[in-house]
Amino acid sequence: MRTSGILLHISSLPSRFGIGDLGPEAYRFADFLRRAGQRCWQVLPLCPTDAIHGNSPYNSDSAFAGNVLLISPEEMVQEGLLKAGDLRGAPSFPEGDIDYPAVIAYKQNLFSKAFEDFRKAGRKYGDDFGAFCDDNAGWIDDHALFMTLKRREQGRAWNEWPRPIRDRTPAVLKEVKIKFAEEIRREKFLQFVFYRQWKALKEHVNALGIQVIGDLPIYVHHDSADVWRHPECFMLGRNKRPASVAGVPPDYFSKTGQLWGNPLYRWDVLKKRRYRWWVDRIVHNLRRFDRVRIDHFRGFVAFWQVSSRARTAIHGKWVKAPAEDFFTTMLNRVPREGLIAEDLGFITADVTQVLEKIGVPGMRVLLFAFEEGMAQSPHAPHNHIRNCVVYTGTHDNNTVRGWFENEAGRDRKRRLFCYLGKRIRSGEAHHAFIRLAMMSVAETVIIPMQDVLGLGEEARMNLPSTRTGNWQWRLSRGQLKSSVARELNILASSYGRCG
Repeated sequence: MRTSGILLHISSLPSRFGIGDLGPEAYRFADFLRRAGQRCWQVLPLCPTDAIHGNSPYNSDSAFAGNVLLISPEEMVQEGLLKAGDLRGAPSFPEGDIDYPAVIAYKQNLFSKAFEDFRKAGRKYGDDFGAFCDDNAGWIDDHALFMTLKRREQGRAWNEWPRPIRDRTPAVLKEVKIKFAEEIRREKFLQFVFYRQWKALKEHVNALGIQVIGDLPIYVHHDSADVWRHPECFMLGRNKRPASVAGVPPDYFSKTGQLWGNPLYRWDVLKKRRYRWWVDRIVHNLRRFDRVRIDHFRGFVAFWQVSSRARTAIHGKWVKAPAEDFFTTMLNRVPREGLIAEDLGFITADVTQVLEKIGVPGMRVLLFAFEEGMAQSPHAPHNHIRNCVVYTGTHDNNTVRGWFENEAGRDRKRRLFCYLGKRIRSGEAHHAFIRLAMMSVAETVIIPMQDVLGLGEEARMNLPSTRTGNWQWRLSRGQLKSSVARELNILASSYGRCG
């Protein structure tokens, strides 16, 4: 089936509480997608974010938990977890961006009120809460304990905690769990609320005939519940600090490469365990989404290993990973139709061979199509294949208009104009790219919301290799106009993407 959809993260939705959430505006956006003839809604990772890592959803303290900042206060009122009066007096948050410190302070206060009421009258949700904790026992116990201990240790990284806790001495952990039982329960309660709201939203979206596509980062942060729980699965050295870290060599985004700093996997250990942690992670995500985009797919074939002492990613080396064995094991548990591979960056023949062998669709990005060698570029529409997902751009790219105005330069514009058969202005660029994507032979097309609206560089979501100013853009009220939905619907219908 030929389909198309929109990339818009939950945090980028409008909301009067400073950050997009799982409340009324999310349901309105789903209805907009239906009117626009779109069949997919892609979001970024829903895992927790932290100011230390620039609030990036790709650098989280948990591979399984949800971002509680995305919990909707209005839905909490509807669920009886808050009173309507609790929402009065909310700060005047900026409309176009996210003020994370203000959002955190406001929502944590609401969460404390909700948990206190839950403690007093928890019978209403007691059975559901208990069932949720039982169903997610494989990760939620460690996550809740980790968050509680991190708060008690004034935010210090887990490898700096007292050794018995750092090394997870069973008797000590048992004492800690008893001592901080209510704080641990509060963390579990917030995850319960998040996943309850997410489940309701996804069911609504699916009922409209729309699939939800999630995003799964390949790496987790060193200071995470996952690495604390499974240190043997990561390349750690003295005092359990990373010995080698992840990144990519010099690329389109950076002349010095991208030094991500995440600990690398010990694939030999994972292989002996038949990749259980990874399999559990994929299964977990496919319970939450209809399809999942696996970030940095080439890292499963060979990964860029950099010394933890390095300041840039230039001096690293490629190290092989057991890709075929890993994906053969994985696909015995999950359907290949549920996966999308982010196969961008430095792609070699072995990466392509693995992708073709497992039959999972890769990605094509139109903003990469008009480089030198356009005729042979896999991103150019005439070279697209059916089994791929085409994007005008991704969360890491500039918007189409921003690219046209600030990055394209004379040569790329010349190639673009030649390809289109006419010259266009910056205000027309997003329309041209959307049309190129829609007419592609590719089965799935995804368009960032910023490109749907023709927004400029000011609406960019992320600039790789920078630590500040990212992940803040939000959709403004009134931008989801009926005329925009009609235009998208016409295009989707014209190119057979409405089903």
